[in-house]
Amino acid sequence: MIKTKIWHVDRQSNTNSTNQEQNKKLYSELIEGAEMLRSGGLVAFPTETVYGLGADARNSEAVAGIFEAKGRPSDNPLIVHIADINQLGELVLPYPQLAKELMNRFWPGPLTIVLPVQPDKLSPLVTAGLSTVGIRMPDHSVSLELLRLSECPVAAPSANRSGRPSPTLAQHVLDDLDGRIDGIVDGGPTGVGLESTVVELEDERTLRILRPGGITEEALIEAFPDVCIVKEHVNDEMVEKPRSPGMKYTHYAPKGELSIVQGDSLNVIVYINKQLEIAKSENKLTGVLAFSEHVSEYKADRVIDCGSEKRLDEAAQRLYAALREFDEAGVQFMWAEACKTEGIGGALMNRLVKAAGHQIIYV
Repeated sequence: MIKTKIWHVDRQSNTNSTNQEQNKKLYSELIEGAEMLRSGGLVAFPTETVYGLGADARNSEAVAGIFEAKGRPSDNPLIVHIADINQLGELVLPYPQLAKELMNRFWPGPLTIVLPVQPDKLSPLVTAGLSTVGIRMPDHSVSLELLRLSECPVAAPSANRSGRPSPTLAQHVLDDLDGRIDGIVDGGPTGVGLESTVVELEDERTLRILRPGGITEEALIEAFPDVCIVKEHVNDEMVEKPRSPGMKYTHYAPKGELSIVQGDSLNVIVYINKQLEIAKSENKLTGVLAFSEHVSEYKADRVIDCGSEKRLDEAAQRLYAALREFDEAGVQFMWAEACKTEGIGGALMNRLVKAAGHQIIYV
């Protein structure tokens, strides 16, 4: 069993300082973590979305360790993280101008762009046999400094056991992967709380969203009003070879049974309370994930406030921690209020639906 080391790093430290000695003092932990990545180790680190589990994307043995540690199916491709756009020249083939414009507009940030991969430049385990690779530049000072110091492209899916809720705290990583990975960089809580948006360019005028995330459809439309934005509609059972993470398999799931209830707020409240009564009569532990406006309406064993329904960014930040809280409490049956799908709500509902195994009840 591996002894997992933890490095505590202050995100507010000055990564832009030109004083190398000061940087070395501030980031001695990051230097050690970067050396571990270069030597083939597995290191979890914070990004603005969730914590990622990193390995040198060129090292097949290291990348194989990601799949083993997570229990992740090997046909699920990995996203590669970079700190400098100049690294792209070593990793991918020439790409359309639209991709460059996307990078200029949204990098660093929670946007993954699927690009044509250069043969033999990355481990084939990263691409899962595809001719493309998803690449992003995270908007997080700690992860950018770690990536810079590592001097290698870093493959990094979310740092959790496969199928479990993604980690938004270093403690979540430790809960899932302690003894399975070499180290964890603790940079505090993440910001967005949901994984990056993944896009693929069909041509210079068409952009396909493979996975919704921190960059919303509305933001893409606003930035590129002349580009056709297409959303991928995926049935998990129908995907044979996913082109992006999050397109296959049940993800983000708590241990208990989760259902999403959608409809008029009053009908949703009435339905969930009836189900709570039934579950309690069977001595089952119950939970409800509700918006602040409705929390007082429920009498479950554990009611979690995910924030105001007028601030879905708050719910996005809290979702995975809430699902883990249900697990810690031993909750067996959970119900979650559905939300609108505008803005970040689209990504939030995407994750909820996957966490619930597509079990949606309309009332």
